[in-house]
Amino acid sequence: MKAQKRKSVSQERRRNRVRKAVRGSADRPRLTVFRSSKHIYAQVVDDEQGCTLASVSTVSPEFKGKMAYGGNIKAAEAVGSLLAEKAKTAGVSKVCFDRGHYKYHGRIKALADAARQGGLDF
Repeated sequence: MKAQKRKSVSQERRRNRVRKAVRGSADRPRLTVFRSSKHIYAQVVDDEQGCTLASVSTVSPEFKGKMAYGGNIKAAEAVGSLLAEKAKTAGVSKVCFDRGHYKYHGRIKALADAARQGGLDF
């Protein structure tokens, strides 16, 4: 198996392992995170209804102008705190954290910690 294929297969296995345990509902929606090399995206999803309750990314209009670069820990912290505010206005206080296939460190951990400080209960 080629290296890139092996990497994508292992990422998909990790993602499925995490998502098997994490399921969003109306009373506790799922906070999902995606990161690229230049940006980070986070959204609160109700899986039962199939709708997004709140979403923030480093490319969203409310984030533009706050940071020059969206691929670092400071940007992830800003996205986490802004997502917590938007989730609170949507009536969400409890979430389950879906990190996908990413390890819980760096930008992912910074986003989660900022969301916790913003008032979300994991």
